Amino acid sequence: MIAHTHLHVSDYARSKAFYAKVLATLGYSISMELDEAAGFFDGKNTDLWVVKDPVVPTHIAFEAKSREEVAAFYETALKEGATDNGGPGYRPQYWPGYYAAFVFDPDGHNIEAVWFDHSKAG
Repeated sequence: MIAHTHLHVSDYARSKAFYAKVLATLGYSISMELDEAAGFFDGKNTDLWVVKDPVVPTHIAFEAKSREEVAAFYETALKEGATDNGGPGYRPQYWPGYYAAFVFDPDGHNIEAVWFDHSKAG
């Protein structure tokens, strides 16, 4: 299990504000801040850090608790400046019941919220 990860960003203030609003839809809040690094807490762990560093675009998926959380994540991300990379919907090619939405954040990271609909998982 991964305890935490760093997401490298080019504009710390912009990214901290973006993730504070977008991840709030999934229950995250900022729990720590050190220089140009902000730690996001999911209720159990400060498991995501947004850190000013050279950017290498990556993919991160956050688990949502419902379809509604996936939709709120997607809508909030677009409102905060993200670019669409696949609206909320089922992705049976990944797994039966895989319900997700994807956006590109301001640095081009592919950020996803996914809910596992176990009623569709044969």
